[in-house]
Amino acid sequence: MSTQELNIRPEFDREIVDIVDYVMNYDITSKVAYDTAHYCLLDTLGCGLEALEYPACKKLLGPIVPGTVVPNGARVPGTQFQLDPVQSAFNIGAMIRWLDFNDTWLAAEWGHPSDNLGGILAIADWLSRNAVAAGKAPLTMKQVLSGMIKAHEIQGCIALENAFNRVGLDHVLLVKVASTAVVAEMLGLTRDEILNAVSLAWVDGQSLRTYRHAPNTGTRKSWAAGDATSRAVRLALMAKTGEMGYPSALTAKTWGFYDVSFKGETFRFQRPYGSYVMENVLFKISFPAEFHSQTAVEAAMTLYEQMQAAGKTAADIEKVTIRTHEACLRIIDKKGPLNNPADRDHCIQYMVAVPLLFGRLTAADYEDEVAQDKRIDALREKIVCYEDPAFTADYHDPEKRAIGNAITVEFTDGSRFGEVVVEYPIGHARRRADGTVFRSLSKLAPTVFRSLSKNLKLTWRVSSRLASSNAFWMSPWTEPAWSRCRLTNTSIYMSSEPASSKA
Repeated sequence: MSTQELNIRPEFDREIVDIVDYVMNYDITSKVAYDTAHYCLLDTLGCGLEALEYPACKKLLGPIVPGTVVPNGARVPGTQFQLDPVQSAFNIGAMIRWLDFNDTWLAAEWGHPSDNLGGILAIADWLSRNAVAAGKAPLTMKQVLSGMIKAHEIQGCIALENAFNRVGLDHVLLVKVASTAVVAEMLGLTRDEILNAVSLAWVDGQSLRTYRHAPNTGTRKSWAAGDATSRAVRLALMAKTGEMGYPSALTAKTWGFYDVSFKGETFRFQRPYGSYVMENVLFKISFPAEFHSQTAVEAAMTLYEQMQAAGKTAADIEKVTIRTHEACLRIIDKKGPLNNPADRDHCIQYMVAVPLLFGRLTAADYEDEVAQDKRIDALREKIVCYEDPAFTADYHDPEKRAIGNAITVEFTDGSRFGEVVVEYPIGHARRRADGTVFRSLSKLAPTVFRSLSKNLKLTWRVSSRLASSNAFWMSPWTEPAWSRCRLTNTSIYMSSEPASSKA
């Protein structure tokens, strides 16, 4: 029996062609998508700047070789770093994802589409600085927002019907693919070159979910997206030099992605690429918590207020029951010791126990100083979860996209509170208005934003994230251009001069 293979180079896989044709040819006309992208950009920057308060994040930032400065390089917001676009993409991507507070997409596969901004912002700033240095026009904000919408769409549409988690692969694979396509188009690559670039992303060895699950949960989950989006920039730049691609990267028998990494299955698609994902993306506004727990934490906060009114404390709790959906159980239902902040922010029992005890859940609550409080683990032991098939069905329903949780608390005296049910979190498309306060960032002082955050339950999180961050006000990116960010022809290029103290 012959083992020879027919060496005829095939056409590019249809899945790769569809991505490239969408990136190059699709005209975005949705006002909702652009408006949402505008807020997504601000929200994402706020997440990154808040992460600069954490040494574990800051230690990963900067050039690979300390002291390296790249002429006309891409700046990292909130820092003094001016880097090559590959390393800048890693820096920005790691900042964005560090606190698990940027946007979310939930489907057969999960993910955070704004992770792609690591590569998009790095390339946009690098191209713009070099253009200005050469006396040419920089990129516009419309180009950046368009790139965001398309990256969201590629990542999110593939995720709708294809569960990479079921084969042990991490969702940052889709960040790499989406960022590669969008960044390649921003760089001005030809269609053939973008096809090559996207195929290179698929033939890469892909990240495993090992670092997201017990017993190995760790901080790589906070920089994995930065690694993926920076790899995308690298592959796009390689394709720009004429590096060849691999047409059947997905479908090649034995050696392609489907046979090697997807159990021989092929991708399924629910809808063509458009602007659906940006229009329906989820924002984490209320709590820095894994998204499947957002409604549970909101319910726990309501129960805390009820306990306060009834004169009860967490010490009076006998049992806590969480009625939830299947994805929540699979990802964050966790027993046993929690070894680090990354472990804790992926444990629903921890994320419910803290608000029941203290009436809050902040990024600082995952740190060792808070976690060493023995009352947290004691309460975790009293929390049980079970799946409600109706919640799971609503989670997968494309017309609902619910993330439901319901909590019942029973007390040692035999009493109980009525079940608190929250089906849609603040930041969901169905509760978008609950999380939005329309303000111009450059016109409100930080103290005003802090006041809004304290006195309005439903304040757009970017207000407190950006305005309360010292890094934001010291950043060369901060200047009145941000207040013009709605104007689609506003330049992405930001002067290297410090922002005015009057901003």
